[in-house]
Amino acid sequence: MSRVVLSIVCLWGLLSNARPWQGIHPGVSSTLDVFGKFGEPTKKTDVKGQLVLVYSGIQAPGGTVQTQFKLVPGTQTVGRIDVYPAPRIDKDAVEKSYGPKCDEKEPQKTEPCYFLKEAEGKRPYFLYLKLGLAVFFKPDGTVLSFAFLPGKE
Repeated sequence: MSRVVLSIVCLWGLLSNARPWQGIHPGVSSTLDVFGKFGEPTKKTDVKGQLVLVYSGIQAPGGTVQTQFKLVPGTQTVGRIDVYPAPRIDKDAVEKSYGPKCDEKEPQKTEPCYFLKEAEGKRPYFLYLKLGLAVFFKPDGTVLSFAFLPGKE
């Protein structure tokens, strides 16, 4: 099997495991899909060469205060979705919805589980590798945002 074909097969495997949000799939959906689902964004901004579609205020999708669709540079494809929820969601609710902490001795479980990581500023976050989901927390332990990314096996 050629390296090109192998690379495409591996990439497709990563993209096909992406966790969708509101019908938008990181690594697969296009800006047209986002516009079709949510309309024109509140604003479009460039962050380090990456186009970001921001929906906030009255244009924020239900249950959120803001949602950002970050496009893969040079394409019209959504690479990441950051969702800032309106309701207060705590760590227990996240574990009940998406799965418990991974067992360090047996991290290859078939059920989704998270690894506890630290973001810049030493803030903890849960990383669900199999789901392509990162959950970032505020200092009070409630959810700041959900980041939907292409999943990994």
